[in-house]
Amino acid sequence: MFGLYDIMKFLFSFFLIMPIVTLIHLSGHAFFVTIFGGAEKKIVIGCGNKLFSLWNMEIRKYYFWNGACEFKGLKHDNRVTNMLIYLGGAIFNLVSMLAIYSLVFQKILESSVIWYQFIYFSFYIMFFSLFPMYFPDGSPSDGKAAHLALRNKLEDRVTDDILVKKMDDEDSCK
Repeated sequence: MFGLYDIMKFLFSFFLIMPIVTLIHLSGHAFFVTIFGGAEKKIVIGCGNKLFSLWNMEIRKYYFWNGACEFKGLKHDNRVTNMLIYLGGAIFNLVSMLAIYSLVFQKILESSVIWYQFIYFSFYIMFFSLFPMYFPDGSPSDGKAAHLALRNKLEDRVTDDILVKKMDDEDSCK
């Protein structure tokens, strides 16, 4: 039966673990942006009004809902580098899942619902970011964008969680 304890687990997972998994995903995009010479990188956690900024990260009012990696330009801008930027979030989710699983398997971390939920939400975000589709707003998923970039058919480099700002853009919110 679904009880109070289950509701508490869900709320904990939704309001703490999900944003951490989202941060890991967006850090994957930002990592590859950094490697390929992206300028003015910023990770945005959540949506809505800005609550505060910390280094190159912005936390928004609804911190548990979505996020974005914003940057301007790349020094190394080609099909392969763009593809790796799109896949970077899923790569980081996969690596974090395997690391946690390995630590639990080796009994370095104690098996708990926290790690189970972390792996679950990591897989969830990784799966739906890689699923090759267009979102209702017309932006491609990371998997679709990587496929289009590799085929050199991606005209606009904006996905659900990546925003390439034009050099004259001030600030934007997804």
